[in-house]
Order: sequence, then C-alpha cells, then structure tokens
Amino acid sequence: MQEKKPMRVCVIDDEPIACRKIQGLLKDDPEVEVIRVCSNGEEASEAIRKLLPDLVFLDIQMPSMDGFEVLDSLQDMENMPYVIFVTAYDRYAIRAFEVHALDYLLKPFDKKRFVEALKRAKVQIAQNATKSNTNDVRGMLEDTKLLPRSLERLVINNRVVKVDEIDWIEAQGKYSSVHTRQDAYLVREGMSSFEAELDSKKFVRIHKSTIVNIDRIEHIQPMFHGDYRIILRDGTVLTVSRRYRQKLDEIFGKHL
Repeated sequence: MQEKKPMRVCVIDDEPIACRKIQGLLKDDPEVEVIRVCSNGEEASEAIRKLLPDLVFLDIQMPSMDGFEVLDSLQDMENMPYVIFVTAYDRYAIRAFEVHALDYLLKPFDKKRFVEALKRAKVQIAQNATKSNTNDVRGMLEDTKLLPRSLERLVINNRVVKVDEIDWIEAQGKYSSVHTRQDAYLVREGMSSFEAELDSKKFVRIHKSTIVNIDRIEHIQPMFHGDYRIILRDGTVLTVSRRYRQKLDEIFGKHL
C-alpha cells in the first residue's frame, strides 16, 4: 500500500508568538508537514504560489496586506489551498465564517479548539482530494465584497461594545484606545482600520490620532492657526487639525 503523504501546511501571521504556537500544536502530528512560516501578506502570497500548500493558517489582520487581500491576489491560481483564518477580532471571525471559510480560530484559542479546526480541515481535504478548491475561494471572496463594511459592534476583552456606545477613539502607537461613557478599551488596531470600517456618516477623523462620534459633539470652537477644538457632551476636549477640518465642514454643512 502506498504511504499517505502528509498534509502540507503554511502558517501566516505577523505575530511571532502566534506562529510559534501554531507550529508547536502541529509538530507532533505525523499527518502534517509545515513547509513555510510567513510574517506578512506579500511573503505569504509568494510562498503559496511557489509551494502550493494543502492548508493555510492565515491571519486576517496584517499590515499592508491582510488575509483577504492575500487570497484575492491568488485568484488566478488553478489550485487554491484550503484556509483556516486566524484572528484576534470577533468581527473578522464572523465575516470569515459568513463567507464560507473552512474554519476560523479566534485568538487566544486553546488546544481543543485548534484540534477541532485541524480535524475538520483533514476531513475536508481528504473528501475533496481530486477537487480544486479554487472556485470555492473565488466565491468566498466575491461574497466578502457584498457584506456590509460598517461595524455595528466590537468584542473587546470578551465584552460586546456597540459602535453607537463609542464617544471617540485615540491612537496609542500600534494600538487604539476606544472611549465609551463607561470606560476606555485598548485594542490592537490602527486608526486607518477604524476609519475604513466605521460608518462615515457617524464617525469622523478630526486628527491623525483621533476619531469622534459626531453625535457626542457639543461645541466646535476656533483656535489659532486655523485649528479648532471640539468639546464633547461629557466635557472632553479634542483638537481638530486643519488637514481634517473639511470633513467636519461637509458633515455640518457650513464653513468652520
């Protein structure tokens, strides 16, 4: 009898700790061979084209090129790999599930959850050994384009936070501080991501490091050199830079 070949796997995540965790969970499985570990989307796209893995553990949120963009760059391939998405954010996990991903792992995941996802992958790949996964992935990507892009809720530290509860968001290096009336939450996501995902009719970027919920604005006051400041209903004072002043002008329909 011909010996069964191991399932060839690529691990793609910009966090070294996450990569090592997945590698560690796979190392004792004789049915799996990790053929490449990638730390960014560009490297991942090149590796998948060259090595043709059976399965990819793919981080969704990566700088410059996210997981969905990696798959989008591979649509011309004849044989696409199966994908298990890995994410620290529930909203991305939900999106991945909705668009028919093989499975997803929500960080921090435990060994039991990982084994479940891997077992499902093995079964799916074995059942479709002679069938290309390319059309499934293409369909998945088309479906993602039809999903609503505006966030409705966040899951932060196991707590569901409705977007309408957010007063303002402040940049904190690679992180952002999400301020609500009750608390402030630190999340690993940049201002550009929030700006792209939040409803632009409700949230406006007023500074390179600040996004505000316009329903929380009480006063807009002029300052020196063309800058303005905003006073929120709770008394919080935020600065509006000249670069972002036009957005407020468009929303309020007047020249500041």
